[in-house]
Amino acid sequence: MISERTKEILRRFDEEYGTNYKCYLNYSKPYELLISTILSAQCTDARVNMVTKDLYQKYDTLEKFAGADQKELEKEIYSIGFHKNKSKNIILCAQKLIKDYNGQVPRSLEELTSLAGVGRKTANVIRGNIYNDPSIVVDTHVKRISRRLGLTMATEPEKIEKELMEVLPKDHWILWNIHIIRFGRSICFAKKPQCNQCFLKDICNSKDKVI
Repeated sequence: MISERTKEILRRFDEEYGTNYKCYLNYSKPYELLISTILSAQCTDARVNMVTKDLYQKYDTLEKFAGADQKELEKEIYSIGFHKNKSKNIILCAQKLIKDYNGQVPRSLEELTSLAGVGRKTANVIRGNIYNDPSIVVDTHVKRISRRLGLTMATEPEKIEKELMEVLPKDHWILWNIHIIRFGRSICFAKKPQCNQCFLKDICNSKDKVI
């Protein structure tokens, strides 16, 4: 049962941001989104997009990623951070996609999380954006703002995901992440949220509220 307050929160998000699906990582092929999401851990989407603009021209096939020299790939993604682990995971991930999945990005959560560098968050990005399977991606914005709005009090991403699935309608699972990312980047900052500009200020009871 979806509460009336939750319905109103969703209505306001839809009115403010629309209901079109938008991915903030640039890609043209499913495996590129997978790699970009691996790269985005502890890094902004904007920085990832800057790096992958050239990266996907140099490594323009999955086979090139699978056969990449790790040291060379590390240099290409150095500015993103954690470049050693990420380059290793990208190569292993590409190799497994070719070996076990005929070069295709799998659909199920279990298969996706079997890939190097892929956790539930990355898997749900793929499921939602590539396959349009209802899924909730718990990133730093979703964690912070869902708690501020009182939709969950959990701190562990997997538990947050489960609780949000219980209180949000399925047709808004993907949209929740899309809306919350935009909201978190423009209004509901981790520090000094712009509560006076917020279209939810009258129904937000967060202890972080600044009016």
